[in-house]
Amino acid sequence: MAPSEALIPKSKWWHPTLSKQIVLGLVIGGFLGWLVPEWGIQSYFLRNIFLNLVKSIIAPLIFSSIVTGIAGGGELKKVGRMGAKAIVYFEIVTTVALFIGLAVVNITKPGYGVVLSTAKDELGSLGQSHPLTFIETIIHIFPSSIIDSMARGDVLQIVAFSVLFGMAVMAMGKKGKPVLEFCDSLSQVMFKFTGYVMKFAPFGIGAAMAATIGHKGLGVLVNLGMLVGTLYLALILFIVIALGTVAYIIRLPIRQFIKAVREPFAIAFVTTSSEAALPKAMEVMERLGVPRRIVGFVIPTGYSFNLDGSTLYLAVASVFVAQAAEGTTGVHFGFEQQILLMLTLMVTSKGIAGVPRAALVILLAALHSFGLPAEGVAVIFAVDELMDMGRTSVNVVGNCLASVVVARWEGEFDDDRARVFGTPLESKYDVEANEPAFAQSALEGD
Repeated sequence: MAPSEALIPKSKWWHPTLSKQIVLGLVIGGFLGWLVPEWGIQSYFLRNIFLNLVKSIIAPLIFSSIVTGIAGGGELKKVGRMGAKAIVYFEIVTTVALFIGLAVVNITKPGYGVVLSTAKDELGSLGQSHPLTFIETIIHIFPSSIIDSMARGDVLQIVAFSVLFGMAVMAMGKKGKPVLEFCDSLSQVMFKFTGYVMKFAPFGIGAAMAATIGHKGLGVLVNLGMLVGTLYLALILFIVIALGTVAYIIRLPIRQFIKAVREPFAIAFVTTSSEAALPKAMEVMERLGVPRRIVGFVIPTGYSFNLDGSTLYLAVASVFVAQAAEGTTGVHFGFEQQILLMLTLMVTSKGIAGVPRAALVILLAALHSFGLPAEGVAVIFAVDELMDMGRTSVNVVGNCLASVVVARWEGEFDDDRARVFGTPLESKYDVEANEPAFAQSALEGD
């Protein structure tokens, strides 16, 4: 029996939903950053407070979700099968992203006419880092100290430790039950904690936009507009063509999915941080009908292996530099070389995790490998933050969709839960399923 709608709190105009609050904060922050740039720059501390709060959630949330998912009725065969399916899907989608970026940048040709100038001071910090090799990436997965991994927020290492720990808890049977119950309670508490932190999101996001506009001015929105436009066009085509095709194949409930990802998308877009959107993304995907064990494994793992927006950006940015270099050197970077460059990026982009300014580091390494001028990265610096907004938010959407793909592939996606997502019926569904944290989220609205 459906609950009476009179018992469900409605969102009044003076108490807008979180999504509307985030948009309002974004607009007000941008306006104040333009009107009073000094205030905009000084308000950056609010953005840092928000990010610090979110980062404090990540380690306990991932750990408790994965352990509960694996030990609470999971099987080792299921874990291995789920991991294999996730990796196959990640490789296919990121490859498609690379080639869509390659096609668009060759059509729009944003690099021709751009003059490259040296800016070694801007490249200095990047030159001190290097992308992880394949072997280094494999070694990096396994932590020597989980406390250190949690302190650094190394998502991939936390996932690896949590999977092994969950297997150990499951193998212990009754003796492991108290640990399982603790992790289940911890997971519920962390989702509730996420709800509290998200109430601060409009202020943190507004401050981030105010600081960006106040520091760089409105010019940051128009400099190198052709390059930025090319990237966003490629990202839109990727979402419509690639992710749209995937959504059709898996019979994704589009309307509910869009409603679910809009908040993590907005958080990632403005903060340019996938980590900032991670707790909310995990919460809404579980509420949408993806089992906890799949959410806890696929989304954090995808932050290292399924960076759709970042890999597409690498394709666009590298060919942009090649086009700009042709105007200076007269040497044409042919299609065969571009294909070889894409194959190189397919491998090196897997070492993005844990590297500061990861996408730019990978780009710098690729340019060096193919004899292209590193000064091209300095040119991109001017609008990299604006481009980072797009690629980071697409990373988040791609990983949310990946969790649904694996859940559907495993035959465990809950269509009934998906149908009631974001409706008054969701709170009743979650109460009956003994999910008090999700029931409260539904009552408060999205």
